[in-house]
Amino acid sequence: MKIIKAIYNFIVGDMVILVGVTLAVIILALINNVSALAPLKGFSGPFLVIAVLSSLVATLSREAFSSRS
Repeated sequence: MKIIKAIYNFIVGDMVILVGVTLAVIILALINNVSALAPLKGFSGPFLVIAVLSSLVATLSREAFSSRS
């Protein structure tokens, strides 16, 4: 179990980042595979950038404003 946790901490580092990027990828897969969402394909790139940046900012702000020093 320690090895799995060490690999997770090395690759991701935080659960908020993992969940944020995973949700972004799932939404992008839906946009590209569901024909009703085809008009949103032009927004795929900016959506990915905004989603990843927002998850990174959420993690950074949580660390910066935590009560731990």
